[in-house]
Amino acid sequence: MFVGRRVVRSAFVVLANRVDTYEAKDRILALSGPMSLLALLSVWMVLFFCGFALLLWPLVSDFGLALRESGSSMLTLGFAGTLGVGPTIVHFIAAATGLLVVALQVAYLPTLYSSFNRRETLVTLLQSRAGAPAWGPEIMMRAQRVNLLESLPALYAEWERWAADVAESHTTYPVLVWFRSPHPLRSWVVALLAVMDSAALYLSLSPNRAPVEARLCLRMGFTALRDIADVVHIPYDSDPLPNEPIDLTYEEFEGGVERLGATGFELERSAEEAWPHFQGWRVNYESICYLLADVTVAVPGPWSGPRRHLPELQIIPQRPPDRRPNDPQDRDDPKTADQSRWRV
Repeated sequence: MFVGRRVVRSAFVVLANRVDTYEAKDRILALSGPMSLLALLSVWMVLFFCGFALLLWPLVSDFGLALRESGSSMLTLGFAGTLGVGPTIVHFIAAATGLLVVALQVAYLPTLYSSFNRRETLVTLLQSRAGAPAWGPEIMMRAQRVNLLESLPALYAEWERWAADVAESHTTYPVLVWFRSPHPLRSWVVALLAVMDSAALYLSLSPNRAPVEARLCLRMGFTALRDIADVVHIPYDSDPLPNEPIDLTYEEFEGGVERLGATGFELERSAEEAWPHFQGWRVNYESICYLLADVTVAVPGPWSGPRRHLPELQIIPQRPPDRRPNDPQDRDDPKTADQSRWRV
């Protein structure tokens, strides 16, 4: 079944590669999750159909008639059947199996939608804090700009619970991993990465002020990622050393710290001093996040790694203009600001 879902996803990726804009790619890839479910139902039905035909073949005159009776019984149509104890028993089992398979698939849909809805609600709420696509330093910068640093402990606690819920639902129903957010610039993988990066930044740059919820969020976050990685067969190091190299460069980290410091955030450590601590946190989750973002073709936001199918491209989150009554035409007015989201 895993191979079947991979074939469906690969087909949609091939189609998405034929269009140019990320928004168009996202619209195509958004169908891959639902189509994986339909493909799963179809594969089950075809396998049972052929299996019951093989059971009926020795009991009827030819294989063509066995296929006809198998389909008639599985779909409970009842237009074809051979008299006899053996064929009758197979017909009854085939009819019950057909009903059971369809009923199980239909019963799964509300559960899947409920889990998807819970996941996406918090991802959507994060946009006002982290931008679109989400970015860890942006969470810290926006919180500092509007005096919301005191709200971050509650945010980390909420995302700790969210990570636990996603770990349970996405390991039970792995198809949810491939369900995309309704908005093209949102992704559950990138959102979790952003929240964990902001927690790691807080702990690295201002350890005396960082809330304990940040540490708990990080722990639950990479635990959830590892559970999901086990299900979708993504390799990772379960016990990496804090000084192992990461893909994020120091220059990228330093740039984020400089932007954060420019907002007035109180830095207890310089970027150079904080880097080993940030690296020690990020080594626990970076590789899994990057691979998940790549295989799901998530929105290519900052600090979220490369995409094989979106090479050399990165979407920069756009901050909304800060208009005030005495300054209605902000310099970041979207009418005049650079709206290009694709950056080489």
